[in-house]
Amino acid sequence: MKINILKYTAAVITTACLVQACAKKADTILSTAENSNFDNSTVAQVYVATLNAARNYVYVDGKQVTGALLATGGIFPATGYGFAVGSGIKAFLVQDTLRTSTQLPLSFGENMQTGKNYTVFLYDTITTPKQKTVETNIVIPADTAARLRFANFLFSRTAVPPVDIFSKRRGINIFTNVPVTDVTGFIRVPSSFNDTLIVRETGTMTQLAILNGINPVQKRSYTIVFRGRYTNTTGAAAMTLSSFANY
Repeated sequence: MKINILKYTAAVITTACLVQACAKKADTILSTAENSNFDNSTVAQVYVATLNAARNYVYVDGKQVTGALLATGGIFPATGYGFAVGSGIKAFLVQDTLRTSTQLPLSFGENMQTGKNYTVFLYDTITTPKQKTVETNIVIPADTAARLRFANFLFSRTAVPPVDIFSKRRGINIFTNVPVTDVTGFIRVPSSFNDTLIVRETGTMTQLAILNGINPVQKRSYTIVFRGRYTNTTGAAAMTLSSFANY
């Protein structure tokens, strides 16, 4: 498994002036490289389900690990399946660096265990940001199957019903009774099986969102995320079903 890992280099730029020397602050430059040795590391992904997030950066132990800004619906890394994090207790910080932003910084600690994979889900709103970190248990099927799990990070100020995920092609619910902030385990699904998934309130035909054209690759693992504002059907806060690859 190839994982994109971020390395840091610092460039210090100084400019000589005729009258005085002007020193500029060091710029942090992010570069990517491939590494297959994770003996003392864990692998992580970050998914942003937070409503109205626009310019999120993620830091681990005070070091910026994200390059591009992360907005609602964003996944880091955008390419590849994770970034390396040293094992042990790690201090995470997620913040919008724009001074006028109303987003509150979110800081939390995680015990990252050697050799494991994690997904950090960011959710709620920019004024009340929250996170949930779950282990991503990667098991490569021995046959041509793929794997799928479901994460419910729908936002609402009041209690909302759990949901089912209906497979239109198979004609069955593949996930049932999943409450808000719950992340299911992985299930086996057919690969190269172009399907349409529908989110419904549990036990009803009330459709909340739809994902067209999901076609998992054999031996790969995927996460389906339900996010947005409950009852919204248009705009940035609309209820949305999306997917990303874990491996």
